[in-house]
Amino acid sequence: MPTEDPRYAHPNEGFPAQQQEEQPGQTDQMRPTPDHGEDTYEGHGRLAGRRALITGGDSGIGRAVAIAFAREGADVAIVHLPEEQKDADDTLRLVREAGRTGLSLAGDVRHEEFATECVLEARRALGDLDILVLNAAYQHDVPGFAHLDTEAMRRVFDTNLVGMLFSARAAFPNLQPGSSIIVTASIQSFEPSSGLIDYAMTKAAQVAFVRALAEEAGPRGVRVNAVAPGPIWTPLIPATGWDDDKVRNFGADTPLGRAGQPAELAGAYVYLASGEASYVSGAILPVTGGKPL
Repeated sequence: MPTEDPRYAHPNEGFPAQQQEEQPGQTDQMRPTPDHGEDTYEGHGRLAGRRALITGGDSGIGRAVAIAFAREGADVAIVHLPEEQKDADDTLRLVREAGRTGLSLAGDVRHEEFATECVLEARRALGDLDILVLNAAYQHDVPGFAHLDTEAMRRVFDTNLVGMLFSARAAFPNLQPGSSIIVTASIQSFEPSSGLIDYAMTKAAQVAFVRALAEEAGPRGVRVNAVAPGPIWTPLIPATGWDDDKVRNFGADTPLGRAGQPAELAGAYVYLASGEASYVSGAILPVTGGKPL
């Protein structure tokens, strides 16, 4: 029996016009609500007994990964901004319903002390740490390079790069053989848009980070990889500052003709975290609806 047609696996008629005032966006304000795999993801014990920390784990891709990891048998700690507590609580409820330990760590990874301490707290609470998913991100619309806002640009770099480095640096020395670091990069790493110039720069730098750290980590038996999503319907999108037409047609330019849902990313992270990817390190795994890297 043929598998489901991927063009119609999720809604493909576009999105209603909508904007949220600022990042971080909120899941309950989105129309339609993203699919994180709440009703569909089925685990098979592929991460049984593992302990994972996911930055930006409250919503969007991070929530989908948290659900999948828990249903695959992992305990999960999520890092999120304090104003995202409601989304974080919803995610933790799903983790705990899967019978796993769920931990909420509220703070801003731009701050070195918190970005470091959240790793140490996750290790204390979960008993150790085997999987680190560096997923926290910020983006904003750049209406033209001459109008690039300094504070917004600094927030992009500090969230996407500096915070990522702080947390990775804190986790790295104690990771044991078999551990996995997974970064959420982007198609913007390879196909940058002028309206996301600073975001795209950080995502390209993340690819360099993955490839460089994989060289150092390999002899220790630690794998380092990235997932490069294409257009995915998450709270980041209506809160980016795009006009109604851009939101309405988000993802329509992919070969599959639609935006992806967070649930469609989860399997990539599970694969990279699992023993099935034992010979995969330094890789950038695209989940882009057919857009080439």
